Amino acid sequence: MLLSDLLDAPVRAPSGAPLGYVVDVRLVLDGPLDGGLLVQPRVHGLLVSPRTGSSFMGYERTDVRSPAVLARWLRWRHRGTFLVHWEHVATASADGVVLADGYRRWSPAFPEGAHRRT
Repeated sequence: MLLSDLLDAPVRAPSGAPLGYVVDVRLVLDGPLDGGLLVQPRVHGLLVSPRTGSSFMGYERTDVRSPAVLARWLRWRHRGTFLVHWEHVATASADGVVLADGYRRWSPAFPEGAHRRT
């Protein structure tokens, strides 16, 4: 499966209730060296938007404010979006994502070290 297959995939709670759509995949570069100086990326989590499958275009970052009209519109459109860590994904396919029991909703804002539950 390609990561791009997950974009716009429906996301469901363990109970089967719809939660939204995957709008982005977060990767981190903290894995082992893959020859030379390259580090293999690891999937950190999925951004889930309750209203739309369209992209944030980077506006989930707390310091992106320009152009102001576009930034405000995208933040409004994606209100309620959350990050779910990859270890809380029970199944993932192009047909959809089902979250595991006990999953948590985290803020989609950067920096990653500043996790806030939503």
